[in-house]
Amino acid sequence: MSSTRESAAAADVRAAARRGDLTGPTAGLATGFTQANLVVLPRDDAFDFLRFCVRNPRPCPVLEVTDPGSTEPAQTAPGADLRTDLPRYRVWRDGEAAGEPTDVREHWRADLVAFLIGCSFTFERALLADEIPVRHIELGLNVPMYRTAIECAPAGRFAGPMVVSMRPMTPAQAVRATQITTRYPSVHGAPVHVGDPGAIGIADLARPDYGEAVPVHDGEIPVFWACGVTPQAVAAASRPALMITHAPGHMFVTDMPDARLAAL
Repeated sequence: MSSTRESAAAADVRAAARRGDLTGPTAGLATGFTQANLVVLPRDDAFDFLRFCVRNPRPCPVLEVTDPGSTEPAQTAPGADLRTDLPRYRVWRDGEAAGEPTDVREHWRADLVAFLIGCSFTFERALLADEIPVRHIELGLNVPMYRTAIECAPAGRFAGPMVVSMRPMTPAQAVRATQITTRYPSVHGAPVHVGDPGAIGIADLARPDYGEAVPVHDGEIPVFWACGVTPQAVAAASRPALMITHAPGHMFVTDMPDARLAAL
């Protein structure tokens, strides 16, 4: 497939979201192209949040930051519109989720700064290419995500717990998955924890805080990666007046090839 056709596939996903034809999770769409978490904040909060990302690169690896008021991620998807091109958003006001619209044009302001943050969907493709199964993709579900007892390094007004995503694997698969994902620091890198969920404050794998539960079979262990939904847990803890994010699992699809994010 030519690079032009591959880029068109990413643009087609964004266009479907803009039309309202795509409102569900984006896992498995536009194969080969980087998907991103979205965080949008007023300019007065943006510097503190950027410092938060720098201090917490595992859950919040920054791919792009827009100019205030700009709706276009010019570095990762020129011509796209961050107000309309995600399938579903989440609007936070004073730390409370205030709705999940399919576009946020009515909420956009001239002082808003958008952050695109790396997403684990990129390394999932690398896992599948190495024949490591990814359970939620097999089942057509949204990846399970959990708030943990791991506290992020605070910055300014922003503080709160790390969120992790979980994929069950055999011990041998977990070792190989660690080797593979270490090459992708811009999309969360290696796991932050393997094994006992209680050790990081997760009480019940069957009750994720975001996404959908998946079964862990006999002979498998849960493997946890830092997750770009962390800013949403931080929003609840830090209570900014306004934050706009993606709805968990409903990502922004960029024109950037996944291969560009792999470290040598």
